[in-house]
Amino acid sequence: MEKIRLGYIGLGKMGKPMAINLLRAGYPLIVYNRSQGKVQELVSMGAKAATSPKQVAAESDVVFTNLPDTPDVLVVVLGKEGIIEGAHEGMVYIDHSTIKPSASREIYTALKPLGVSALDAPVSGGDIGAQQGTLAIMVGGDAESLEKVMTILNVVGKTITHVGGPGSGQVAKAANQIMVAAQMVAMSELLIFAQKAGADPRKVVEAIKGGAAQCWTLDVKPQRLFSGNREPGFRSALQAKDLNIIMETAREYGMSLPSVALDNQLYAALCALNLGELDNSGIIAVIETLNNVELRIDIQ
Repeated sequence: MEKIRLGYIGLGKMGKPMAINLLRAGYPLIVYNRSQGKVQELVSMGAKAATSPKQVAAESDVVFTNLPDTPDVLVVVLGKEGIIEGAHEGMVYIDHSTIKPSASREIYTALKPLGVSALDAPVSGGDIGAQQGTLAIMVGGDAESLEKVMTILNVVGKTITHVGGPGSGQVAKAANQIMVAAQMVAMSELLIFAQKAGADPRKVVEAIKGGAAQCWTLDVKPQRLFSGNREPGFRSALQAKDLNIIMETAREYGMSLPSVALDNQLYAALCALNLGELDNSGIIAVIETLNNVELRIDIQ
């Protein structure tokens, strides 16, 4: 039986390893990206290069996007030479970007009359999860459309959850980012609190992470910070972008989210200090500045 043809648009820190995993799984793949170096890397592995999102859609049964922000997705899907111009009956469109739920619903509505099923399917798990194919994927859209592509999504994700109708995947991802930001800020505060109050923050982490404070953030991030490593996994600039999405969506629904609002401002401050390229745990730089202290680094 002929293999399902896949198209991938957006070969960034997450999109590139995910596309490579699909290629290695044996799927025919056509790719498009603004940076041609990444396209050529995929071409050298057997992919085909496209000149536009329109061409990707015209030559694919399933099209993926993995782009930085809401405006990028809207242009690629609905703009000139966009996916909508190459869309065809029976095609499935899967967006792995993190964007506003309202934009995902707009795309779903625009593509449905063309016989195209749109799934918003943002991911969590960072670049390591993307490389290892172990991402958590939260999906909004029609359940039957998800069932059609489940085998493909299993190549890039370990946990795939159908959250609900169009936009629900993005709502889940926003909820995920509420928790992630809160943990990063709380971790930064407890490390500086411990150090400035006269305790060894390393031993404090060991003491508390087996109890009620246990979380992935405490399991993974402190050791990176103690070694002086603030390089991304997940960039703080993207964490800030996601918090902006949450606040915009909260305003649309008349919600009050005071803790998110504070975290939003802290990440905005980090970006204003030109530190947005740090890992999202790099928010500790703002807490350090506020307290006029730097986290002690292990000397190996």
